[in-house]
Amino acid sequence: MQGELESALGRLLGREISTVGAGRTDAGVHAIGQVVSTADAPDDADPVKVRDALNAMCGPALSVRACREVPADFHARFSALSRSYIYALLVAEAPDPWLARTTLWHPEPLDVDAMNEAAGHLVGNHDFSSFGRIPNQEATPERTLYELRCTRNDDIVRIWARANAFIHQMVRSLAGTLLQVGEGRRDPDDIVAVLAAKDRAAAGPVAAPHGLCLVSVEYPDGWSGGPNVASL
Repeated sequence: MQGELESALGRLLGREISTVGAGRTDAGVHAIGQVVSTADAPDDADPVKVRDALNAMCGPALSVRACREVPADFHARFSALSRSYIYALLVAEAPDPWLARTTLWHPEPLDVDAMNEAAGHLVGNHDFSSFGRIPNQEATPERTLYELRCTRNDDIVRIWARANAFIHQMVRSLAGTLLQVGEGRRDPDDIVAVLAAKDRAAAGPVAAPHGLCLVSVEYPDGWSGGPNVASL
């Protein structure tokens, strides 16, 4: 999607455009709150016209909900204070074709209360080596998880995660581990030992990508970039 957006911006603005996204997503992961910034747009670009033109060129697979000018030092990734994701599950005896692309079908019941108890052990500043990978030895696996909770609305169970940043596949690993708790295959208190192990093998499997969605990115001064705000 980033390449498609840059290509469209290049054709629209008549110059080569390089963009930066607030969060990286694996293949199959969705984003309704992605934020993209570029320093390559001309000063006289009209944000509303750019938004409308991009939607005409790229929609409906890619939708730009808003476009705005930002200070010169704004960076979609490094200026962000936190990112929020939802992992969605359809807990039902039969699958739903309309939800198949955006939820993971789970035919057996889940103990959401136990999942929330387990999630409470993970909130805070921790070394999350058990729940993901870092790109190189110089990077740190420490992250601050501000929120991790599970909610149920009819047949839909959502795992909400908000942190200052996430290491690679961290949210999907958290979801896979909480799923094991909900299934009764792990005790909620087991999560303490999983976190302390700092070993990827200690946690549950990485949940399928299509259930995950980046829903919002938060910035200073109370501005929330989402859903889908492109910044020029």
